[in-house]
Order: sequence, then C-alpha cells, then structure tokens
Amino acid sequence: MTAIKPVPSVSVNYATNGASTKPNELGMRVMQERAYEKRGDQYLLIKSPPASGKSRALMFIALDKLNNQGVKKAIIVVPEKSIGSSFNDEPLTKYGFYWDWAVEPQWNLCDAPGEDGSKVTSVKSFLKSDAKILVCTHATFRFAVNELGIQAFDDCLIAVDEFHHVSANPDNKLGFHLKEIITRGKAHIIAMTGSYFRGDSEAVLAPEDEEKFETVTYTYYEQLNGYKYLKNLEIGYYFYSGSYLDEIHNVLDTNLKTIIHIPNVNSSASTKRGKTTEVGEILEIMGEWQGKDADTGFDLVKTKEGKILKVADLVDDGPDRHSKVLTALKDPKQKNNREHVDVIIALGMAKEGFDWIWCEHALTIGYRSSLTEIIQIIGRATRDAEGKLSTKFTNLIAEPDASEEKVTDAVNDTLKAIAASLLMEQVLTPKFNFTPKNPQSLALDGFDYGTEGYKPDSSNVGFNKETGQFHIEVKGLAEPKSKEAQRICREDLNEVITAFVQDKSIIERGLFDSELVPEELTQVQMGKIVKDRFPELDLEDQEAVRQHAIAALNMTQQAKKVITEAENKEGFGSSNAFIEGVRKFAMDVRELDIDLIDRINPFSEAYAILSKAMNEESLKQVHAIISGKKVNMSVEEARELAKRALKFKQERGRLPLITSADPWEKKMAEGVAFLARMKASNG
Repeated sequence: MTAIKPVPSVSVNYATNGASTKPNELGMRVMQERAYEKRGDQYLLIKSPPASGKSRALMFIALDKLNNQGVKKAIIVVPEKSIGSSFNDEPLTKYGFYWDWAVEPQWNLCDAPGEDGSKVTSVKSFLKSDAKILVCTHATFRFAVNELGIQAFDDCLIAVDEFHHVSANPDNKLGFHLKEIITRGKAHIIAMTGSYFRGDSEAVLAPEDEEKFETVTYTYYEQLNGYKYLKNLEIGYYFYSGSYLDEIHNVLDTNLKTIIHIPNVNSSASTKRGKTTEVGEILEIMGEWQGKDADTGFDLVKTKEGKILKVADLVDDGPDRHSKVLTALKDPKQKNNREHVDVIIALGMAKEGFDWIWCEHALTIGYRSSLTEIIQIIGRATRDAEGKLSTKFTNLIAEPDASEEKVTDAVNDTLKAIAASLLMEQVLTPKFNFTPKNPQSLALDGFDYGTEGYKPDSSNVGFNKETGQFHIEVKGLAEPKSKEAQRICREDLNEVITAFVQDKSIIERGLFDSELVPEELTQVQMGKIVKDRFPELDLEDQEAVRQHAIAALNMTQQAKKVITEAENKEGFGSSNAFIEGVRKFAMDVRELDIDLIDRINPFSEAYAILSKAMNEESLKQVHAIISGKKVNMSVEEARELAKRALKFKQERGRLPLITSADPWEKKMAEGVAFLARMKASNG
C-alpha cells in the first residue's frame, strides 16, 4: 500500500486573544458590533466566516429596524430547512440588548410540514397579521414573490442567509427577485455569507446593485485570532492511489471528533459500489459494529482499543432513520456535550447551518469544485470550544495514474486542490493594505513597524494587532482612484485572486512551464482577469486593482517561503511567524517595488511543496501531460503585450528588443512582432 503524502498544506497558528468572543455591554461580539454600527443602511452585505455569529448579528439589526426604523416586518430567508434553527428564540435582553428575539412557532416555516410551494398561503397570512418575524426557505420566498408580487414586501426587511447560494443570473429566480426589490427601492435587504467567492460561478450581485450595499467584512484571521481556545488550524491535501477506502485509515484518527464527507456517487472518487456500502466499509475500518443506539439512531462501533464510537450516519436517507439521527444531532440539550457523538458521516450535508462545536477534523473525499463549499466544510471544524486547541481539514484526492483513462481528470483535480490551497492561505492570513512609497509617506496610527520603527527612507511593513491588518509600502504602486476601485482593493482582492488561480491555463503554466516569464502571468493574465471582471473601471484603475491583487498573492507566498526556509515544521509557526515572514521578505529585497513583485511566479512555492509531496513518476507524468498541450500566443495576449511594450517605450524611450537578455522585454517584443506579422498577412 502506498503511503499517503501531503500536498500543499496550510498550518496557521493564532494568538487566541479572546477578542472575537468577548461581548460588549449589549451582548455583541466584535463582528456583531461592527455590523450593528451599519444598521441604518437600507442594503447591507455581511461577509463573515462560519461560526462568527452572523445569525445573531441579523437579530440585533432586524430588531432595531422593526423598533426604530419604521420597518414593519422581517423575513429571514435560508437555503434549507435545517438552517432555520439558527434563528430560534434568543433572550437578548438577558445579555444587555433592548429587545428579545422571538419567532412565533407558526411563523417558522422551516419547521412547518408541507412543500415550499404550499407555504405561500402562510406567507400571505403573515403579511396580513400583526406578527413581526417570519423564517422561511429560499424556495418558499421565491414562490411567495411569484404569487404575491414584489410590492407585497414593501417596508419589509428581507434578510438572506447563506447569500452565496444566490446568483445574478436571471435563471436564478431568487437573484432576479432581489434585483427587482432593489430596483423598486421600498424594502430593506441584509445579505449574509460565510463566503463570497464569485470565482466559483456567476456573480452574486450585478456590479451596479452591489454598489448600493454597505459592506461589513470580518475576516477569518480576525475571527480565529480572537478565539479563546482554538490556536491552530491545519489544512492538508493528500494523494492516494486505488480506492479511498483502502487508504482512509491513514488520515482518519478516531480520537478526533470528525465529520467525513464521502464522495457523490457520480464523482470519480466514488467506488461505484453504492453510498450505503461505502458507509458500511468506513464503519468496518473504524472497528467492530455493535448495533444502533435506540434513542439517537447512532451506529455504535467498538475500536480495537475498546472505545465505543457513536457514529451519526447522515448518508442513509431512509426517512425514519435519517430523521431520528438528524433530530438527535440538533438536540439543543446536547449542544455543549462533547461526548454526544464522535463521528458524523455525510453526503452533501453537514456543510452549513450545522453547529457541532466539538468537531476537530473535517475529512473530505474527492475534490470539491467550489471554494465556497470548501470554506463551509472547514467552517464546521472551526468552532471555538473549551479544551479544543487544534482543528484540521483534510481532502483526500486520487493521485494521477498513467494506466487509467481518466488521468487528465486526476491532473485537473490536483491543480484544483493546489488552487484551493493557495486561496485558503489568502483567506486565513491577515489582510493586506498596500500604499505607494513616496517622500510624503507616513506611518499609520495603530501599526507596529518592527523593532526599528518606521523608516522614512525605505519601504515599511506595519502590522495592527487589533484589526489583524498589514500596512505595506510599495514603490511604484498605482493607487485606485474611483470609489469602486478603492472598494475592490479594500474588500474584493480575494475574489480577483480566486479567478486568477482557478484559471486552469494560468495554474498549469505557473506550475509546469519551465520557459515561463512570470510577468506573462502577473501582468498579462492577471490584467486580463481584472479587465474581464471589472470592465466598468478605466485602464488606470484596472491596473491599480491588478497590482494590489498580485501583491497580496505574492506577499503571502513569499512569507510562506521565508518560513519554509527557516525549516519551521509547524507551517506558519507561532502566531507572529507569518508577520515576521512578510517583514523579512520586504527587508531582504533591495527595494520593495511593484516591478519586483511582478517578477515573482506566484506558483513557485506551491510547486516546491508539490514536488516533495507527489510521487516522482506521477509528477513527471503531469509535467508531460501539461507540456504536451502548449498553446501558441493568442491575438488577445499579443495585444496585451503590445500595450505593455508601449508603456515600456514611454518609460525607456525605445521599444522592447527581441534580442534582449531580459526575458520579459523579449516577450513584449514578441507580442509586437506577432501583431506586425498578423497585420502584414492580412494586407
């Protein structure tokens, strides 16, 4: 049996300063207080990680709107019934707030029997009643708008939980209805999401609609750094050969509270023997089956050490069994009981709205194509709980095998896993604020610039422990001018990076093209992504966004490189190691300027780790597959190179030379020559 090897993994340690869990005099945690400060806005978008308290933040804001802002009713819209429980009654006055949150049972339609379409009558009755709060699913709300019209919801607050399930595509009825409501302008909207990765699919909001929303952002770093107990989060991708059932024991530690997500039956990782069979085999791997608990429906499994594991099987979808297990898991009396359940096995469930604070390991088999889904899965394991110091996410992925027809699929899964790893590093580390370095530059209040303090004559790296943010000065950096470009640089750089690293051709070249000139990726390809995503920005603002995005990605990768070279086996090491890694990189270079950042291949560190993790033969094979489909220069790429060549001429007084020893100058010259040849051949 081949030993399982790790592939790009992230290990982040946090300071556990307790800030994110400490309530203020109104009973609000940091994120909730930040959101509440914006309660007067008609349209509010809350971007905050799973378990950060978004549901309660909504309660605070909704109650203020109902009592102080003339809003008549609040309708809470969730993607699936199980999430409705997040909005159960809360005695908020007990913790210092002005009002309690109370939903009359008849108006929590997630608990009511019947299909979503048949609940429209209930929505209609609610709108005519004196009741103030309704909880329903996305589907129920869609049906209600179809039947009652958007005007029925005037003067209401529509709060959409798990907002990433919504799309701006007209085929997505909920997205379409929200656009209609925004256009009408007579309702309030709060959108909440633990992930806003539009790189996954289509836009959640059209840009012109998003501009109307006030955004509250609370980062993963802020949340985890401010926990009371959880100090370490580890994310690992592991290659296996053959069937995952033959090798799952290498990563399944039954001493850890674990959620196992088995692959969909249509997935390449599935054994094709049936989901029930796979669950049975996983139970056998854990130990000897002892029967089922009569009260909870949990499977009881005796390990070889003699411990009895309580396993909740959410894959078995027989109505009686499934309902019993789900009810047992949601039992509020057991929420703080660590011994209630040991392992949950799920298929497409237990990803969101499922609060098991004791989970220490989210083990997922088969690649998940959506970064949003990965973040939701990881969110199951990042709850803070007493005595829980460490947690991890593990993704088992099939190693490419030359003898299989589906080798290309396996290669694609590998590339996607690396992309997800790079993105999670961006999500989990502190936020970057870049400013251009010039003679007028000054230190920012609240930032620590290291032992030597702020140096006026060189680039500086400052860190604010309170906000978990960097201030980094970069010579030659373009500043965003328009309000929208500033918002993107402040709020949405991760969305730009997502689109960049999830582009298959970009990641293939970045990892496996030995002749690559980094600027082809950092300037040309990243430039194209920004242009495609934000066509409304002018060229200067597009360039500013491009520079900020590539600086954020490369700064994270270079900090990781510094730490790796220091042979710190704990990944990012102490809670200060990443901060020191960024500082050391900035100090070690002669001058931190945008040209230097553009000359770094963003994928070089991922490749360095991959080459150690993957079987040498498989790595060669992946090289061969990707090298075999080298693409010639496209017209679009040539045009982009020609634009860069024009900028080069403006700066140097001459066009780039095709004979230059500098690979980037040579590449720009090739772009100009390509267009000249094309023009000549077209007469």
